[in-house]
Amino acid sequence: MNQRDSNDNLSIRERPTKAEAEEAVRTLIRWAGDDPLREGLIETPARVARAYTEFFSGYVSDPMQILATTFSEVDGYDEMVVLKDIRFESYCEHHMVPIIGRAHVAYLPDHRVVGISKLARLVDTYAKRLQIQEKMTVQIADALNTVLQPKGVGVILEAAHQCMSTRGVHKPGTSLVTSRMLGSFRDDPSTRREFLSIIGNGAIGQLPNT
Repeated sequence: MNQRDSNDNLSIRERPTKAEAEEAVRTLIRWAGDDPLREGLIETPARVARAYTEFFSGYVSDPMQILATTFSEVDGYDEMVVLKDIRFESYCEHHMVPIIGRAHVAYLPDHRVVGISKLARLVDTYAKRLQIQEKMTVQIADALNTVLQPKGVGVILEAAHQCMSTRGVHKPGTSLVTSRMLGSFRDDPSTRREFLSIIGNGAIGQLPNT
């Protein structure tokens, strides 16, 4: 049984070594029909291992820790906080091809706020893992709700999935929109409308790399 940490990720000691990861890439190159020892590919396994360290850095980042520092000196500010158009890159857990999109994150504070860069980092922490968009949407909203305990949270993700555009049904230009509304964003239609108006949800633009 694999050991997992508090974020349900494999523990460091359960992970393969870098050498084992590089050998796995050589196996895939051979399976694809090429020679991993030819000049153009001989450094590819090491490059892929380094790239994976970046692509999947979310597994070694704690979302709760990112949100741990909050601020209460807001002079009574109690209106909606929205950070929109947060670009993210993730990878489909079914085909391991890119998901590229943007996130819109909002909350209605109850005495405490968090630094805006932390909202972007929260999105990246969950994006830089093998994902499905629906789960990622829930994870972002629930983490923000758990730590800040605001009056409400709204999260909308728009993304282009290359498992749709580069394989299978081959439908470039499509985008998937998912949302999670908690607290006042779910219960109060006027709060939800304000959020949608701020992010311009009625005019979803073309996503990059679709």
